[in-house]
Amino acid sequence: MTQINKLKIFNDPIYGFITIPNELVYDLIQHPYFQRLRRISQMGLSYLVYPGANHTRFHHALGCMHLMKKAIDTLRFKDVVISEEEENALLIAILLHDIGHGPFSHAMEKSIVEDVHHEAISLLFMNQLNEEFDGRLSLAIQVFKGEYHRKFMLQLISSQLDMDRMDYLKRDSFYTGVAEGNVNSERLIQMMNVENDVLVIEEKGIYSVEKFLLSRRLMYWQAYLHKTSLVAELILMKVLKRAKELTLKGVKLPCSEPLMYFMQNKITLEDFDAEKLDLFSQLDDFDIISALKAWQRHNDFILSTLSKMIINRDLLKIKLSAEKIPMEESQSLKEEFAEAHQISAVDAGYFIFRGKIKNQAYSKEAEPIRILKKDKTIEDVVEASDQLNLKSLSKLVTKYYICFPKQLI
Repeated sequence: MTQINKLKIFNDPIYGFITIPNELVYDLIQHPYFQRLRRISQMGLSYLVYPGANHTRFHHALGCMHLMKKAIDTLRFKDVVISEEEENALLIAILLHDIGHGPFSHAMEKSIVEDVHHEAISLLFMNQLNEEFDGRLSLAIQVFKGEYHRKFMLQLISSQLDMDRMDYLKRDSFYTGVAEGNVNSERLIQMMNVENDVLVIEEKGIYSVEKFLLSRRLMYWQAYLHKTSLVAELILMKVLKRAKELTLKGVKLPCSEPLMYFMQNKITLEDFDAEKLDLFSQLDDFDIISALKAWQRHNDFILSTLSKMIINRDLLKIKLSAEKIPMEESQSLKEEFAEAHQISAVDAGYFIFRGKIKNQAYSKEAEPIRILKKDKTIEDVVEASDQLNLKSLSKLVTKYYICFPKQLI
């Protein structure tokens, strides 16, 4: 039997060549659970706004692993001791951090697999893989859960300046063409250090941190919370909610078996056994898109109309406001729409609804980004920075929206 070369190289448009560091990582990438990420888009329905935003979570996970390797090399160069076993754990934990995402991530979480967060499902996948790989992921799981005694390791995976954010900002900026999001991850990593078991950024890297936080704020308003992406995701949530409602009433809808299973059953985190996890692993964006294509011809007015909106990119109108939108405004629109289409006011709620979005580039409640000063003292970046705008970046900004059909304008 010929030996497979498992030390392969990926060509990434952002970083150039990404090397697979060892055979275990290769086998994890080859696993069907991980290959599924090729069929899950990183930015959901944002391609309806930015045609280039078709990149996947597979792309992103590899990019995160590449940045983690760079961070480990930098810290070792600065005499932070990281064993080979710890390095492996960090690379595996960041590689698998998004493995629990469902199709169109957040829309799925809020409509079909209700109240089960993708991070909890990621952990279920990791535990399952750990069994298949004879316990070789145990340390990675410990680090991922924040149970490992070296706290800075969790900060590299999940914090306000982690490998995940560094990759997705740079990658999403590249694929959308929103240049403001292009962060200098290389420079940020070079400025990293560990002091008293805590991840810090050396003082000379403070401007790179400021740019990173500003980029994050701009990417949220221009890409992630762009009003067209937002309304498309909200419509998708309504479609899936309606499909589930009809299914539970006994209406047989055309869709894949795994999708049908999750529409027929209310699954909580406790219900997620190996069999259900396997069913979940068969779900990806293609299940949803092919279902929408079939449902646009269904005789249920709500299901077909909303499905057509996404397939043909003929979406609801969305209006954003700094002030809360009065209930009377949506109520009168609902009544008008219900009368025009001979449906109930409750059903009209699928087409006319209100809500709010929040954006906070830097949270003072979460663990801070720490700056290591030249005199070896450590300060929160907001205090260390001479930039007034950093204080404003830590302010929570709320915007209110109302969605309604265009013909009601």
